[in-house]
Amino acid sequence: MPVSPPTTPTPQRFRLHPLVLAVLALPGIGHAQLSGRAAAPAALDNGWGFMLTPQIVERPMGDASPSVFAIGRSAAGTADKDMTVDGDRPVTTDAADPSSGASAGSSAASSAESSALSPAGSSATAASPRATTPSAGADGSDARESAKAQADAELRRYGSVVKADRLHYDEDTDLADAYGHVRLNDHGNRFVGPRAQLRLGASEGYMLSPTYHFSNGGGGQAERIDIIDNERTRFTKGTYSACNCADPAWYMKASSFEMDQGDNSGVARNGVLYFQGVPIFASPYLSFPLNNDRQSGLLPPTVSVSTTTGFDFTLPYYFNLAPNYDLTLRPRIMQRRGVQLGADYRYLSERYSGNTTIEYMPDDRAAGRSNRYAIFTQHQQDLGNGFGAYVNYNRVSDSSYTTDLSTSNAVLQTGTQLLYQQEAGITYSNGPWSVLSRVQRWQALSGTTPPYSREPELDVNYRRYDVGGFDFGAEANYTYFRSQESGMPEGQRVFLNPYVSYPIIRAGYFIVPKLQWHLASYRLTLPGTTAASQPNNTTSPNLSVSVPTASLDAGLIFERRVQLFGSDFIQTLEPRVFYAYTPYVDQSLVPVFDTAQADFGAAEIFTENTYVGNDRIADGERVTVGLTSRFINPASGDERARFTLAQKYYIRGQRVTLPQEALAGSSRSDVLVGASLKLFDTFATQNAVQYNPDGQQLVRANFGVAWSPADRRVVNLAYRYSRVSTLEADSGRIKQAVLSAQWPLTRQLYGVGRVNYALDAKRLVDGVLGFQYDAQCWTFGVALQRYANGVLANGLPASGTRVLAQLELKGFTKIDNGLVSAFQAGVPGYVQPSTTPLPLSRFSNYE
Repeated sequence: MPVSPPTTPTPQRFRLHPLVLAVLALPGIGHAQLSGRAAAPAALDNGWGFMLTPQIVERPMGDASPSVFAIGRSAAGTADKDMTVDGDRPVTTDAADPSSGASAGSSAASSAESSALSPAGSSATAASPRATTPSAGADGSDARESAKAQADAELRRYGSVVKADRLHYDEDTDLADAYGHVRLNDHGNRFVGPRAQLRLGASEGYMLSPTYHFSNGGGGQAERIDIIDNERTRFTKGTYSACNCADPAWYMKASSFEMDQGDNSGVARNGVLYFQGVPIFASPYLSFPLNNDRQSGLLPPTVSVSTTTGFDFTLPYYFNLAPNYDLTLRPRIMQRRGVQLGADYRYLSERYSGNTTIEYMPDDRAAGRSNRYAIFTQHQQDLGNGFGAYVNYNRVSDSSYTTDLSTSNAVLQTGTQLLYQQEAGITYSNGPWSVLSRVQRWQALSGTTPPYSREPELDVNYRRYDVGGFDFGAEANYTYFRSQESGMPEGQRVFLNPYVSYPIIRAGYFIVPKLQWHLASYRLTLPGTTAASQPNNTTSPNLSVSVPTASLDAGLIFERRVQLFGSDFIQTLEPRVFYAYTPYVDQSLVPVFDTAQADFGAAEIFTENTYVGNDRIADGERVTVGLTSRFINPASGDERARFTLAQKYYIRGQRVTLPQEALAGSSRSDVLVGASLKLFDTFATQNAVQYNPDGQQLVRANFGVAWSPADRRVVNLAYRYSRVSTLEADSGRIKQAVLSAQWPLTRQLYGVGRVNYALDAKRLVDGVLGFQYDAQCWTFGVALQRYANGVLANGLPASGTRVLAQLELKGFTKIDNGLVSAFQAGVPGYVQPSTTPLPLSRFSNYE
């Protein structure tokens, strides 16, 4: 049944009239509320419309100066010049046009809103939280306005915030006077004092009796601070410390400070450095960095006491010449010897880098020598297009220089180095080609036979891989050898060593057959004509050698999953066989320029030649058999354990030897056994043994364990055994036990030490024992070191003793005469204790 429309008139249509009238009245109401020049409405881009979301309109900004915002419980001032913000009275106003006011036809709510926007100086009671003083009126006029606000007394402009009990600001001069508990935050730098006068736009002014804290972490107190700009400040009769605490462990007190955060530098005049309340250093002029950036000036002095120099004092001066090069001068005074001057120069660029160290001593009272010197220089150069050049030159004035004048410098630390290299060369590398051309000489200290000089040497290498499955290449070399000793042969050597191999490498096995040929030619200058006059039995001035070598390297790789100690591992079993054949070629007339016996180790036992160098190619037919088993963590791939066993068998004995080398009469070599374990990420052990089965004696052994349960907690223990032998016979044994450790004794005190003790000679070989204390703002360390220092006239090793010390004032300076480097070299796993403060956030000093 259809529904009839209602007969009653629809009342809703008559009720739309009031709503339409209200909508049409909105522009008028809005105009009444926004009347006034300062609050003139902007025209809408589009016509009126009903919108469910806010409309965002981009508008070009006109030229204007930044506004100054004032916040306080009350504000008062003239409309044209200045403004006072007081934190004590709860009366506030907001900035408006002096001519603005409420419309006569406004409602009571409109009148209340209009009074809240009345000009400064009028009677106002409505609350508004902020007062703003623009630099110009909304229409570009020059009218100056003031305002009152309710909150803490505060001014803001640019990156500056001023808070105080009472503030007075003059817009004409941009000058703000602050009284009573003044707090200034200028671009992250905080200053607190009883009174200040500031020019906000220029970030300049002064403050009386301030306590300050820079954004980089340093701070202190002063009688007065003058702020020159947002980077430079000047303090009168103040203190400075990088300790961020109320009672700093160290601080500098001076008649004046000049701080420049633009280049992160500070200058103190008539300064005294205090540590734990005790003055430790004073200077009429002292420059220092405000962070870790380099800066020219005096570096911390180095003080030590040793048996060779007595009291030893060095005061370096650093020149930060440019961002990529610098210079350090090191004047040094030694109680027993006299005065020495050292210099360190470093440089770095995209195409080259290097460093040079020079030391000079005009007169050594203890040694009775004059003009003692040392030169160490290194240079690397990229010439472009694959070419490069380098220089490595080292020289000392006499054989006992490093023994008498050892320093914390890495090159001159002890007198154990007996050879100093002097070399310069040019290199080239492009694809499979590599070329080296060089001149090399040596300085040998007394009692040491110098190696042959290479004057010059040209070495060319060519290598290609996987060309139809083959690897092939060749090395060609020309060298002219010169001797610094009389009675030794000299001359030219040319050799060519081509090779080809066909590696077959699969997932479970590998086979690598290889063929190489050694071709050498000698043109010699002989010291005599008889065999008795030739140390190397050399009688012919022209020699040539041609020696082929064939080898085969093969191995299998098995693996399985096992479970040990509740953990899953992949265990491998890797048998390996290496065969090498070299026919005998008489080389007894060939001089020995650069050849020696190769070390006997796990890597060397699987090589074709038993010598290193190119003057001897060992003959014979040999088979090396090895077996390796590894335990691998399947999740991370970390190798947790490795066990190795290897031995070489001689099918045909070796006849080629070095001069005065005895022939090996055994059909087998020594046995090599190795084992390494890494358990629980805190415990590791590494052991190696070389055993002679024919003589049933131990030749060499190294056993070592390391335990590190946590950071800065490590203990290392090692035992070393070696049967010392010459080419003729056994001459003794070496048995040494080495113990090293770093361990916290308290929360901040660490003990660090190393002892290397000779069990056979019952004497201390070398060692260091000391302590380090790490506090929030400083670190102190001291140690006594016994170090090897050359060889005595009877051939026994000499030693020296010295005191090492370290004092680091964090964020300011560091004094260290070699203590940290001695700990790092002597204690594997050593970590320097340091309480590093958390980096500052961008909001750390936000106001």
